[in-house]
Amino acid sequence: PYQDEDSDYAAVIPIFSRALLTGEAPVIYGDGKQTRDFTFVGNVVQANLLAAEREQAVGKIMNVACGGSYDLNYLLEKLQRAYDTNIKAVYEDPRTGDVKHSKADISLAREALGYEPATGFEEGLKETAEWYLRKISTAQSNPNS
Repeated sequence: PYQDEDSDYAAVIPIFSRALLTGEAPVIYGDGKQTRDFTFVGNVVQANLLAAEREQAVGKIMNVACGGSYDLNYLLEKLQRAYDTNIKAVYEDPRTGDVKHSKADISLAREALGYEPATGFEEGLKETAEWYLRKISTAQSNPNS
C-alpha cells in the first residue's frame, strides 16, 4: 500500500492495479515469465525495528523481502482474481536492461536480525489489492478531490 503508481520508480503491483481497476489492459514487457521477489511494507518496518535493536546490524546492508520468486503472469492472475476482472495483459517487447529474474537473498537479515517476513507474499498482495481497490474506488467516486 501507499506506493505511488505515477512515480518514475513505480513498481509492477501499483501499475497493474491501476490498469485493472480503471478497465485498462496492463502492459507486460516480455513474456511475463520474468520473476520478482516482493515484500510488504510491514516487513520493512519489522526489519528496521529489529536492526535498531541489534548491534551486529550496524553498518551492514541487508535485503528485506519475502524470499520467494513470482513471475509476472502469476502476479497478474492473482490481481485479476482480487479485482474480479478478466482483463488480459498486452505483451510488448522486453525493455533493454530489464532484469529477467530477481530474488532477494535475505540470509544476512535472517542471521543478523532474526528476520523472518511477518507477512508473506499472498497475504501482503491481498492486503495491498484491497488498499488499491479502496483508493481507486474513492478517487472515481470523488473525481474533484
